[in-house]
Amino acid sequence: MSATPHQITLTFPVRTYDIDFVGIVSNIVYIRWLEDLRLQMLADYFPLDAAMQVQGIAPVLLRTEIDYKRAIRLFDAVQGRMWLAEAGPVRQVLAAEFTVDGRLHAAARQTTCFIELAGGRPVPTPAAIRTLAQPA
Repeated sequence: MSATPHQITLTFPVRTYDIDFVGIVSNIVYIRWLEDLRLQMLADYFPLDAAMQVQGIAPVLLRTEIDYKRAIRLFDAVQGRMWLAEAGPVRQVLAAEFTVDGRLHAAARQTTCFIELAGGRPVPTPAAIRTLAQPA
């Protein structure tokens, strides 16, 4: 797992309420972790308060894909990381990985876009976001 420019990393403890009836982390927990990663990435690189108040735009999630490789269980220390994989004219693709002890347990991709708050129509990818997709 190599370092990716502009990536963010968070550690997620597995809670008892994250476990399903089979004793592994429930699928919905991965969605919550992805949201935590995405919101942290926005906070670090494109703060929502400025985007919403100054530019009148907000991000929306269009698609989430998760490939589950290995089960995550109670007491596992989960490392999540996310980075901007693609920044198109209107859509962006975020990539994420969840590892335990350096081993990949799940990989995900989320497709997003920004919309104007006034009318809800898609807007071009903000320049600050496009910059994140460029090599450091």
